[in-house]
Amino acid sequence: MRDPAHSDFLFELLRQPTAPYREEHVAAAVGRFLDSAGVPYFHDPVGNVIVGVAHRRAYRDLIRQQSAEPLRLFIAHMDHPGFHGRHWTKRSRLAVKWYGGAPVRHLSGAPVWLADADGWLAAGELVNVKLTAARRRIDTAEVRLNAADAARLSERPAASLYGGFRFRAPVWRSGKRLYTKAADDLIGIYTICATAAALFAKARRSAPRPFIGLLTRAEEVGFIGAVGHFELGWLAAARRPLVAVSLEASRTLPGALVGKGPVVRLGDWRTVFEAGGLKVLSDLAERLLPHAHQRRIMDGGVCEATAATAYGLPAIGISVPLGNYHNEGFEGGPDCRRPRGPAPEFVHLDDIHGQVRLCHGLMQPRLAWGDPWRHQKQGLRKSLRAAKTLLRRRR
Repeated sequence: MRDPAHSDFLFELLRQPTAPYREEHVAAAVGRFLDSAGVPYFHDPVGNVIVGVAHRRAYRDLIRQQSAEPLRLFIAHMDHPGFHGRHWTKRSRLAVKWYGGAPVRHLSGAPVWLADADGWLAAGELVNVKLTAARRRIDTAEVRLNAADAARLSERPAASLYGGFRFRAPVWRSGKRLYTKAADDLIGIYTICATAAALFAKARRSAPRPFIGLLTRAEEVGFIGAVGHFELGWLAAARRPLVAVSLEASRTLPGALVGKGPVVRLGDWRTVFEAGGLKVLSDLAERLLPHAHQRRIMDGGVCEATAATAYGLPAIGISVPLGNYHNEGFEGGPDCRRPRGPAPEFVHLDDIHGQVRLCHGLMQPRLAWGDPWRHQKQGLRKSLRAAKTLLRRRR
């Protein structure tokens, strides 16, 4: 397959610093892209980016349309696990609190980056790392800086600083693989924006499409942005069917391998997804990517489809297989210090391209949302008719 469309934007997005609650640079890059593509968007009261409509009134009008076509609510998150500054120590080190998943091995001296609302600031190293009581993730640590950076930054409020694991570059390419500090879930953000750009390029003067992108904050610490949006109650006014489509970069597993195509995600480790919508998605994948997609319950983690399900929304999911999930060196490779230690995440360009194709396909009109099992029911009824003679003999 060829490289994904808008590849410049993809690389720009992957270069942005981000952490839970500190998604402003990702949101700004998204805004620049959507402005250039002529796609409307706005921010909800939680700070999520709402793509495809220009304001709350347009959002309301779209979901209140009387239509058998379901509104496709594509969801992805703008954050990635990382740390926030807490205070400066007497040794001019930055004490930090970690948010989200992380490796728990080989952390002493691990390279990290620092940023604030203005952008990239400095590089440092983790020291004095403390794990949570369950020892499954980082709790607190200190960031050791060189003398010049410590002198320059220690005048800034510690709470204004944040960061994450640092590698040779924020993103680089090796063949068809992209290595990056954070693919989860900036690949999903890219996919929604690329889908929106294609839809609005074709429909600038036509009726609104049944599409909304929900780009959320703080997913890594409990789906905070998605839950905050659902709690607004806006979707309760819907007069048309809704289907939530979670887009993720999910840990590679047997049967869900990097480079083998996007995954029709049957569920996560907490729940399976809506059967009818999955049938529509699976049939679409068979038609569009007959030899270049995978199907699996991706139980290496949870995703925002679970949050949507909890709020009563039918939910389905698509995943790009992700190497070195949450920067833990499960698969190793370049810049992996030691097995299961800090490592860059990696994804495959063909998988990204395939995910975008599936999202474009999901926006086709008149998919079988209302009766996705019709052909299977016909086959089952045919089997019943063929068995009637045998059934009578048993009586």
